[in-house]
Amino acid sequence: MAMQAGAEVPLEVEQFFDALESGHWPDIEARWIPLARQSGQYEKSTNSAPLNPVWSAVLDAYGVAEQVHEWPAQKLLDYGNAILGSLRPGMVYVGGTDNGRWIPELLNETSGEEPHVIVTQNAMADTRYLEYMNTLYGGKIAAISEDDSKQAFASYSADARKRFEHDQQFPEEPKQVRPNETLKLTDGNFEVTGQGAVMAINENLLQALMAKNPGLQFAIQESIPLRGTYADAVPLGPLMELGSKDGPNSMTTERAAQAIEYWQNRTEQLLADPEASASSYALKSYSHDIVSTGNLLAARGFPSEAERAYRLANQLWADNSESIGALAKMLTETGRQAEARQLIETIVRQFPERRAGIEALLGDGDQPGTSTQTVPKP
Repeated sequence: MAMQAGAEVPLEVEQFFDALESGHWPDIEARWIPLARQSGQYEKSTNSAPLNPVWSAVLDAYGVAEQVHEWPAQKLLDYGNAILGSLRPGMVYVGGTDNGRWIPELLNETSGEEPHVIVTQNAMADTRYLEYMNTLYGGKIAAISEDDSKQAFASYSADARKRFEHDQQFPEEPKQVRPNETLKLTDGNFEVTGQGAVMAINENLLQALMAKNPGLQFAIQESIPLRGTYADAVPLGPLMELGSKDGPNSMTTERAAQAIEYWQNRTEQLLADPEASASSYALKSYSHDIVSTGNLLAARGFPSEAERAYRLANQLWADNSESIGALAKMLTETGRQAEARQLIETIVRQFPERRAGIEALLGDGDQPGTSTQTVPKP
């Protein structure tokens, strides 16, 4: 990658990979922190031009190392194998959360099977990542381009401006600007920031990637809900298959029931496994993925199955604001306000710090309860 950019690999990057080979976590983290602060990816980080050509490889390597450090070894293997095992040969896998992205990446390279193309929706708005995708998979997938990125941003910006202007002109009507968007008009210049804006652009780019590769099948593990993909999505084990070839009516009652049965069995197995039930990383990760299935079921008109999914997610991780907010919202929308209030009051008594997150989810439903990318440690 550095050679393609006509650049040298920075010494601190070489030292970081030496630390990775040592397997000594304190050294790995010590080498990672200054790189993260120069990445331009995180809040208050600067953008180092010498680091840019290789940053995506550095991030991938650290992400894998962190997951290996945090998870019990067998549970990491179980999680990654559940994802990779659900994919059909040749499927493109789109990983969202830290665990959903980097655990399958690790096992994809070491399983001995034909590797899948693995990408992440979270970084598609970053041109450095687009170059990285092309470096890894240029011969296997038609990659999105910088022009695609500009078009996706322009499309989102035009839509966001319409919604912003609506809220300015009609303050008494329901707000169209989403809670996790920051939209501003300053001296005639329209600015969009915030996680919601970035993920909306990423969703547009994911759709562009799929359109460029009509002969490929895609499966996704969400970070936050990409609701624009739900219309022709179906459950696929712990994942969602996008652009299902079966058409819009492929989401049958039988398929919805099978999705719940999958998660019911997995929940029982996890709670009966002392190693899994003692790992907050395992429980949070599976709980998040169950909520994603619930969101899809709710969007496709299966409210009872969606409710069951949210309750299973909450059973695994009681402190999951995603499942609590989604379930409370569903109860409210179906006329069960008293149940919704009781649910929220119970959770807030147990976890008072979750009040703001639950209230945000009740208003929007798109804020993640698990991390979507690694952040530098203080």
